[in-house]
Amino acid sequence: MIVVVAYYMIRNDIARYLDSRKDNAQPTDDKSSLLNLRLQAHERMIIFVDRINPSNLLLRLHQQGIEVGALQVMAINEIKTEFQHNITQQLYIEAATWNAVRKLKDDTIAMVNNAVKNLPAEASGRELSKKVLNYMSEIEENPYELAIGLIKQDIHKLF
Repeated sequence: MIVVVAYYMIRNDIARYLDSRKDNAQPTDDKSSLLNLRLQAHERMIIFVDRINPSNLLLRLHQQGIEVGALQVMAINEIKTEFQHNITQQLYIEAATWNAVRKLKDDTIAMVNNAVKNLPAEASGRELSKKVLNYMSEIEENPYELAIGLIKQDIHKLF
């Protein structure tokens, strides 16, 4: 009988304690959700950088007999579409990393456009691919690998 009376006297305290534990658990869930979103954003940025890397981009877009102008338009549209698809990821990554990715996108478009300027209008898409890939092989440090390294550094900061 004493146990029952004691229970009724402290049951409100027990209920408040259990409610406070639930409230305290919520921020951890929010932090976990935010961490997951940030990790997904970094993953998407790595995929984006890999997809706009000319060695992957031009290989993916190349079609037998494609003309230089058509490949140029396809490559630039692909880069812009990929970027627009991932633009909201800037919310979850470091500003410096986002700026580096955006600059890489702009530099990739400029590289394709500059390569086309030095080719005759009747050149094939294959010649454009060769020119861009030759240029890439002459660069001392691959900017796409550097960007992926920067994204990985950001990921390591999260832990």
